[in-house]
Amino acid sequence: MSTPPAPARPARFSLAVRDSSTMLRRNLLHARRYPSMTLQLLLTPVMLLLLFVYIFGDTMSAGMGSGEGRSAYLAYLVPGVLMLTIGGTTIGTAVSVAMDMTEGIIARFRTMAIHRPSVLVGHVVGSVLQCLLSVVLVGAVAVAIGFRSVDATIVEWLAAFGLLALVSLALTWIAVGMGLSSPNAEAASNNAMPLMVLPLLSSAFVPVDAMPGWFRPIAEYQPFTPAIETLRGLLLGTGIGHNGWLAVAWCVGLAVLGYFWSTSKFAADPK
Repeated sequence: MSTPPAPARPARFSLAVRDSSTMLRRNLLHARRYPSMTLQLLLTPVMLLLLFVYIFGDTMSAGMGSGEGRSAYLAYLVPGVLMLTIGGTTIGTAVSVAMDMTEGIIARFRTMAIHRPSVLVGHVVGSVLQCLLSVVLVGAVAVAIGFRSVDATIVEWLAAFGLLALVSLALTWIAVGMGLSSPNAEAASNNAMPLMVLPLLSSAFVPVDAMPGWFRPIAEYQPFTPAIETLRGLLLGTGIGHNGWLAVAWCVGLAVLGYFWSTSKFAADPK
């Protein structure tokens, strides 16, 4: 009697989707079991938001020439704090990737019959979801203390959400590369710190025009300032000028750079 034919192997795309979904579930479960870092990174933008609104709000608003006081500065501040939230959340991604590389789980995955890029895809998708969830939570705090976006249209709201997702994707790929390049989790946390420092040096808290002349180029020629100005224009229903295409160009460039950096390090790493 003839032997029945072996079942056909799943298509490569189906295998990639299945393994990536498995890795995504793994990373989400890992984040749920170890929430301390996520909470710590989330508390920083919340505390900065409350500090600048309730302690410095009236003074900052007066210095910017607004006569509306604290509420006007809150509207100005929220887009920058949301970008700061994304930068802080991706630090946890760098640490998580570094832990996977140093604790041997990646070496275990390499011996298994899985789609190898799915390991990175799981980290990236999981991080983007965490970034968006963190943005929603910080945004809820902003709404609770008085932020309103009444002048934005539905299209502008959708564009704002798309921009936040694009920034999350770009910074996540950079964070993954930093995690793969770090010898341990502590080094990964330090290496990824610019992702949280750069928003502090941008137009998040004061306009670029109000900065000293020697400092202005640092704030102007970096990825966070055009992204913040674009998000600010979308949420407040004001013009965004050339900041829109600059923000998209920065995000695409960083995402491509981070992708090739991460995949090359992952393929070359002997661990």
